[in-house]
Amino acid sequence: MELLREIDGYCERMGPGYWAEPVNAVTNLAFVIAALIMWRRCKDVPMGRVLALILGAIGIGSYLFHTHAQVWAAIADVAPIALFILVYLFAINRDVWGLQWGVALGATALFIPYAALTIPIYAQLPVLGVSAGYIPVPVLILIYAWALRHRAPGLVRGFVLGAGLLFVSLASRSIDETLCALFPLGTHFLWHLLNGVMLGWMIEVYRRYRVAQA
Repeated sequence: MELLREIDGYCERMGPGYWAEPVNAVTNLAFVIAALIMWRRCKDVPMGRVLALILGAIGIGSYLFHTHAQVWAAIADVAPIALFILVYLFAINRDVWGLQWGVALGATALFIPYAALTIPIYAQLPVLGVSAGYIPVPVLILIYAWALRHRAPGLVRGFVLGAGLLFVSLASRSIDETLCALFPLGTHFLWHLLNGVMLGWMIEVYRRYRVAQA
């Protein structure tokens, strides 16, 4: 059955066992810890708490993927990430741009064709091409930062820092298998640690904006 097909895509994985990627598995705690911190900090920001819940789900999904390493687990890994991106975009479209719900949803849905058009381009990049599915995200964060530079300068500074963190974490994800011969542990675990910080930070940026506008 296709959902049970084994996946071996990371330097650390040396076999089919549950604990074949112990570091990649355990470092998903970064997402959970960030989610718990932001849940507490967003007590007066409902959408922030929604994002914190999804962030926790990202950690769980990624843990399942790096322990089971099968197709169904890969879906559990990717789905919460996609949901986080869409919900975050909706929150910015609604609460920062001030769009009505329907318009905000429509603007958020544009991410899908945007990603579909740009991923094949990024896939041609040397080294980073293996992470082409994620590169549209930091690029879009920078686009939003530029577009919001007059409306929300504090938010913009947070976006630029978040995009920078994501570019660094993408580099860590991309060079993982390239460095296997030199560093058998790989560098994918840095993707988890940096992304946990980055996603928690992006929630914090949104929280600060909402608190300042209250």
